[in-house]
Formats: sequence, structure tokens, C-alpha cells
Amino acid sequence: MKLAGLKTAENAHDESIWASAWVPATDNRPALLLTGSLDETVRLWRTDELSPAAPPLGGHALGVVSVAAHPSGVVAASASLDSFIRVFDVESNSSIATLEAPPSEVWNMQFEPKGTILAVAGGSSASVKLWDTSSWQLVDSLSIPRQESSRPTDRTGGGKFVLSVAWSPDGKRLACGSMDGTISVFDVHRAKFLHHLDGHFMPVRSLVYSPLDSRVLFSACDDTHVHMYDAEGKNLVASMSGHASWVLSVDASPDGAAIATGSSDRTVRLWDLTMRASVQTMSSHSDQVWSVAFRPPGGTGVRAGRLASVSDDKSISLYDYS
Repeated sequence: MKLAGLKTAENAHDESIWASAWVPATDNRPALLLTGSLDETVRLWRTDELSPAAPPLGGHALGVVSVAAHPSGVVAASASLDSFIRVFDVESNSSIATLEAPPSEVWNMQFEPKGTILAVAGGSSASVKLWDTSSWQLVDSLSIPRQESSRPTDRTGGGKFVLSVAWSPDGKRLACGSMDGTISVFDVHRAKFLHHLDGHFMPVRSLVYSPLDSRVLFSACDDTHVHMYDAEGKNLVASMSGHASWVLSVDASPDGAAIATGSSDRTVRLWDLTMRASVQTMSSHSDQVWSVAFRPPGGTGVRAGRLASVSDDKSISLYDYS
């Protein structure tokens, strides 16, 4: 397995780019790359040329911290430091809904694999908010309980600040990562907290489940490590090191054989899951890499794998994955 640099779009936004996600292909068009920036805009890009697929999308009053695409490829959402989530139609950019939260309670978000629910990391609310995608109403809030063995350094006891969320591929589990390094796992259908996954003591900014195995969860943490968990058995399967600084983002390849990570050490790394080791380092960015995202499979005539990365340097890089 390897990555090969295809193209870099310099100054793709006017400010740091903090978020990226792929909008799946529809019958009418191939997959598009969605990016969100401190410049308060969201932009859509065609692959492989990284040319704009639409004018910049506004509507936020502060920087965009997260973007997510509905599995249908028709709808997408952007979340901003202004505490609003804007849901919009990908083709027309017309607004579908605006979801409001209290200040600092909107961070990473992800649509459930079937698309019925949008899960939003609730920041200072110490919870994950679940929004119904047919009515765009808040339908549940999954609160993280205090841990019995609170660390002595944790003066707040249960003051979890939730940064990241991930759905298992079967949609039955939802994991969230917190500022203090805790990862919490929920049974979504029963709205029940199951357990914590231990091993990190610094912010967990990104999580992703293996597309092939609903038990396997990967985490990216400021402690420079990437963890691989058996999320059901509560076991840390592997702790992988290689980055020189915070790991800000992790995504799993559609074939389930690799993960990619982005870091504040300015690099993108590819990790072979059989070896459980970093096998390649890409250095196309000149500042920290906030997000990496593999293109989902699908689309007419699409065979090749693609990975995108975005950075504080305002650029987007696109790689071939094979």
C-alpha cells in the first residue's frame, strides 16, 4: 500500500482549513470534497483537479470546525464556532435547516451510516447530541457519566469536553473522544452508555471505526499516539507512534487495510494495519494538518483510491491510495 501525491491546491481558502469530508457520488455526479475554514466558508471541490465545484458557501459568523456529508450525497452540514450547524443541499447550496446550540457545544459531527441521525460532539455539554435528519429536531442527548476512578488531576470530576464522534459501520455504536483523553462508547438504540476506553490522557480530536469491523476503533490524540481498540472488549489492541507532535485527525481506508493520520508536525502518515506501523510519511504541507479523509467507494468508473488532507497553510493536498 502506498500514497502518491497527485495535486496540491494552494490558498484554497483565505484562512486555515480545519475540516474536510467527502460528499459521496450520486447518479448525476462523482464524489466531491467538502472543506471548512477559519475564513467562515465551506467549499466544494472536484477531484482530481481540485477545481471549485461551486462558489464558496457562506452563512457562518465564525470559523468552520467540522463538515459532514449525508451518505446519500445530497445533503451536507457545516458546524462553526458561532454554535450553529448549517444543513444545506449540495447541488443548489440552498439551506435546509439551521441547528442551534449553546456556545462551545458544537464540534466534530458525523452522519449515521444510514443517514437517519446526525451526531454532534457537544463540547462543554459533556454529551453527544443526536439530530433526526428528517425533521432536523434534537432527538436525544447522550451524556458521559463521571468515571468512578477520577484522576486526582481531574478537579472537575466529570467535566468532559467532547471533541470527536464516530459511528460504527453497523450504526449500533457511537464513540466520542474528550479533551481529557477519555473515549466513551454508547449503545445508540438503547441510548445507553456502555464503557470508557482508557489509554489517552490528552485531547482525542478524531476517531474512526474500521469499515470492516464494528469492534475496531482508531483514535488520534495530542499525546502523539494513534490507538487501535477493541471497542466492545474494552481492550487497547495497539498503540502506534511515529508523529512528532499532536495527532489531529485519523481516517480509515475503505478497504480496511490502512489508516491515515494528520498531525501538527505538518505531516500525513499512512499506517499498515497488518504491521500496525507507519509505512509512509507525506510532507506536502507547511503547517499543521487538521484533517485527513479517504474518498468513499462508489461512482461511475471510479476505481482509484483517494486521500485528501487540509492544513493551517490554507492548502488542500490530494493523494492516490493504492
